[in-house]
Amino acid sequence: MAETRKLAAILAADVAGYSKLAGADEERTLARLRALRSDLFDPTIALHHGRVVKRTGDGVLVEFRSVVDAVRCAIELQNGMAERNAGLSAERRIEFRVGIHLGDVVEESDGDVMGDGVNIAARCEASQHAPDIDFQAASSSSGAFASLRSRVSNPSVNQP
Repeated sequence: MAETRKLAAILAADVAGYSKLAGADEERTLARLRALRSDLFDPTIALHHGRVVKRTGDGVLVEFRSVVDAVRCAIELQNGMAERNAGLSAERRIEFRVGIHLGDVVEESDGDVMGDGVNIAARCEASQHAPDIDFQAASSSSGAFASLRSRVSNPSVNQP
């Protein structure tokens, strides 16, 4: 199986408290997730030039060539979720945790990506409190974050 190593911005997102939501009303939760995928996630990812690598039921792994595109996509997704959650009780809200990592990944011939870049994005996402966005560059330099911050201004983007 051929593989290619490359630099990519990886966005990992999943639903915070999914088990609790599904336990309370699985059918409604799944229907809402499907609607979010088709009405918000897929169009927003496409608009920002992302490629869905895989879906994980309540989550998604997306590859971007540009970290600016990845962060702008994440901000738009979180803003869209805030609009959709307005007026819902806390126990009915679907909130996503989002982690973004800019780093080296390995792309398999089938399009799947793996490696440290993906693992770090997933760890960033898992450590977040929805609806924050966690960004980490391979260098973790304040210069990389400052450069991103100058292109994208949003208080919910955190640097670890």
